Amino acid sequence: MTVTTQKLSFSSGDTTILVEAIASGGEDRRPAVLMLHGADGLKVNTRYREGAHAFAAAGYRVYLIHYLDRTEEWHASLATLFQNFNPWLETVGDALDWMSQQPEVDAERIGIVGVSLGAALGLIASSDPRVKALIAYYGPLPFGTFTREPRLPPTLILHGALDAVVPVANAYALDALLTRRAVTHDIHIYPGQGHGFRGKAQADAIQRVIAFLRTHMPDDTGSPVNSPLPVEV
Repeated sequence: MTVTTQKLSFSSGDTTILVEAIASGGEDRRPAVLMLHGADGLKVNTRYREGAHAFAAAGYRVYLIHYLDRTEEWHASLATLFQNFNPWLETVGDALDWMSQQPEVDAERIGIVGVSLGAALGLIASSDPRVKALIAYYGPLPFGTFTREPRLPPTLILHGALDAVVPVANAYALDALLTRRAVTHDIHIYPGQGHGFRGKAQADAIQRVIAFLRTHMPDDTGSPVNSPLPVEV
């Protein structure tokens, strides 16, 4: 199945935010995925696009958001991480609003796939009732978020046991939080993997994401999205 990419944009905080809209097939209305990259941005790490293409090949409309455009950065540094987190979060909320207005998107079937910093943003943004599933790739628990006890959707946690950037304790803490709140979730820890998956772990994670999306973002008849799992990337 052919996967295509279209460059789009929306406005957030008087700033133009670039979007890579990645999809396969026609113009029909489908469930969509809001994808949030990590702090390294999109200029040097091509794996974000590889994952987005795999999700699109499985039948989802994927919107890879350049949220760092909001603060005119190509990557997020420790020096700016705390001061810019809220503007980025606002941009993610604006992205959800913008996506919901796209005629090819079913606004009631939106999932968020967040990686590292993107997972932290996704954890907060997923309090929006339009979000039906959240996937958190090796993300930190965001700063003071859960004192407000936001709504959390069904969540898939993926983390490397040897992560030296975001310790795996973050995954276990999120697992415990979701358990306390009786939120449907799954967790998978990859032995031998650090901050970023490689080889078979990367391919396995992609398949787990698609299976989770199929379960929690079914089509109008109640059946999962019917599309083959992607090959290894």
